[in-house]
Amino acid sequence: MDFQAIRKEYENIGIDRQHLHDDPIEQLRIWMDLAIENSPGRWLEPNAMTLATVDAAGQVSARVVLLKEITETGIIFYTNYDSEKGRAMAEHPQVATALHWPYLGRQVRIVGSVEKTSREKSEEYFHSRPRGSQIGAVISEQSSIIESREQLESAASAVSKRFENQQIPLPDSWGGYHLTPTEFEFWQGREDRIHDRLVYSKENGSWIIKRLAP
Repeated sequence: MDFQAIRKEYENIGIDRQHLHDDPIEQLRIWMDLAIENSPGRWLEPNAMTLATVDAAGQVSARVVLLKEITETGIIFYTNYDSEKGRAMAEHPQVATALHWPYLGRQVRIVGSVEKTSREKSEEYFHSRPRGSQIGAVISEQSSIIESREQLESAASAVSKRFENQQIPLPDSWGGYHLTPTEFEFWQGREDRIHDRLVYSKENGSWIIKRLAP
């Protein structure tokens, strides 16, 4: 396949500064609501978010996680604290994330630092998940090498039987992260690749908005 021949022409209305909210978190809510409302199907997760981290050796890694909450001061996602990304964030809490909605021709990039949410917050979300997802979090030593698929299925069966008719306890190795942003970029695709890029950055405690060249 000739990847160079793959080309999408953007026809969306652009971003006008006067239409942006002064608070980037509120602007994120606006775009997220629109992304959910216009989602092309249940197969798509509009809250899917690329998370980039760097480990103690300086190795950068990226993967997709799910944004689960927009707070007054940032965003929250959940994962295994002992995973590759969890270990990286313990060493370097500075991260970068990106949300991409191709059906809207939009992206949002968020840069900032993370800290673990309270155990109470993690428990609240953990017990709101489907029971199977809770079992999956209990049995998975995320990012570790395992012998086979059967090993996971056997462990899941054992945990299911162990906690039959009981609440599954939150593992110590699983929970939430709150990302406190220092920068947002709102990107809108435009015709002829002359895209709109508006960046919010903190200056003296206030959000300042600047336009970037595409």
